[in-house]
Amino acid sequence: MNIIKTCDTQSIKIASNLLKNGNVIGIPTDTIYGLACSANDSEAIKNLYDIKGRNEEKPVAICVSDFNDLKHWGQASHLKDELLRQLLPGPVTIVLNKSIHLNNPYLNPGTEKIGIRIPDFNFIRDVCREFSMPVALTSANKSSEKSSLSIEEFQALWCKLGAVFDGGRLSDAEENRKGSTVIDLSVPNEYKVIRQGIAFENTISLVEEYDFREAI
Repeated sequence: MNIIKTCDTQSIKIASNLLKNGNVIGIPTDTIYGLACSANDSEAIKNLYDIKGRNEEKPVAICVSDFNDLKHWGQASHLKDELLRQLLPGPVTIVLNKSIHLNNPYLNPGTEKIGIRIPDFNFIRDVCREFSMPVALTSANKSSEKSSLSIEEFQALWCKLGAVFDGGRLSDAEENRKGSTVIDLSVPNEYKVIRQGIAFENTISLVEEYDFREAI
């Protein structure tokens, strides 16, 4: 297992190749470190859940590089571009109905929804762009344990990963461990907060400006 600095000029291509070969990798985001794999690779998804020690009925999100990808993998035609561009990139996960292109039966079985992230962190977005497929993403820690702001905090998982990409300590603020704000915008003009995360107040303010109201 290799530790690779994200500033290495070859690191983006290395990460992409590992994803293409079915590996799970450790990778920095704009909030916490994540575990990532190909979202359309059934064996990789099963391995991700095994490493995480996560119940397979508990959903994971996907990470993409830009808005066109979000609209390709999720049903977002009811969301205005202006709203999306104010929410993303950033520490927000938008839950939408899956598009027909996201067809891995092991990815969030039992639900037609998917959380989609565009982190405000160039490295992971560049990896997604190079990979050109959706990347399944969950926090780099065992289930029920605290999330990680540095690679050392999930060192127990290193031996199970294809590589760890070191972006340094992401923050000294413990608040960052809350991760992204997860909001369900799958129904036109309705929202439901799944997880408050670190961008809760700003996210709610924005969606309500666009006439979204909390689902009853």
